[in-house]
Amino acid sequence: MSGTSVDAIDCALVSAGDESLELLHTLEHPVPNDLRGLIADISHSGEAEIERMGLLDRQLGHLFAEATLTLLKAAGTASTSIRAIGSHGQTIRHRPPSGGHTTRTSFTLQIADPNTIAEQTGITTVADFRRRDIAAGGEGAPLAPAFHASVFGKQGVARAIVNIGGIANISLLNGQRLLGGFDSGPGNTLMDHWIARHLHKEYDQGGLWAATGTINSQLLKKLMEHPFFRLSGPRSTGKEAFNLAYLDGVLATLPALAPEDVQSTLAEFTALSIARTVKISNLAVSELYICGGGAHNDHLLQRLAAALPDQSINSTGELGIDPDWVEAVTFAWLARRTLEGLAGNVPIVTGAVGERILGGIYPGSAGSRT
Repeated sequence: MSGTSVDAIDCALVSAGDESLELLHTLEHPVPNDLRGLIADISHSGEAEIERMGLLDRQLGHLFAEATLTLLKAAGTASTSIRAIGSHGQTIRHRPPSGGHTTRTSFTLQIADPNTIAEQTGITTVADFRRRDIAAGGEGAPLAPAFHASVFGKQGVARAIVNIGGIANISLLNGQRLLGGFDSGPGNTLMDHWIARHLHKEYDQGGLWAATGTINSQLLKKLMEHPFFRLSGPRSTGKEAFNLAYLDGVLATLPALAPEDVQSTLAEFTALSIARTVKISNLAVSELYICGGGAHNDHLLQRLAAALPDQSINSTGELGIDPDWVEAVTFAWLARRTLEGLAGNVPIVTGAVGERILGGIYPGSAGSRT
């Protein structure tokens, strides 16, 4: 899994059965700076896009294969013992129906050529999970809620599982029943881009910089007026909607602000947009469990706790899966469902017309398991 922040490829070695799931080994495989730059460039319209995308697709395919083999070596596990790789790939465009696109023109695109992964590793690869849901009229996202319900639900308890990556998404669980799942708005993406611009850091570790600033109420009000927050029902978003150009446009309407005050306000923006999604749900949530990079942002979690004083807030580590690896494990789980001929999407979450088996299967070499 490589997310919106493109900070690394998260790799998880998972043993999964019908009623069991065990995380055996993990690896954070770096993405070279030159490739990160190419991913950022291709995520926006420009010249020679097909040429650049085709080359980057192959480059990322090789990198994902390298990450897989590095993980297996570190775990002391033979490639022939692996049933399949589940590869999310790298999202470079996301144009869902909720973004104003019709069911005929909506699309999502993840690259990291699965043919290359299968060829280089010799392991059957399952990839391209999102586009079948789009073809069925859905958002193509979020896909994690079905996994969240499977592994994090508890009878008699109303929970929200909150993934705070570049974009934040929420799964609403009533016991082991999934009642809904949505993108709630920005997670770390705006904060990451802002600190990169001003302090040349990849992220605000622990939210320490945001904690030095003061929340600006005018900026916060304008941010919360984003059209995304007027949507209801299945919805998803991405860096196409929440990016530096959008933020610069909002800031241009206000008097100049200190950079640390902007960062503090962006943290509050993420916290309030998550809290808003929880509050407007029809579920009396008593517990929140956080996963993704945002689980390490102490300042952000403090602001979230202030916005949701009646809910307990903990890490998914309390439920048995480290918050850094939930998404990678999700795609192992989804790959297994694909191989078993089971649906991976949930229509009440994505808005698809029905359940669908997600992903394409790219067979490995003759020596691998099939």
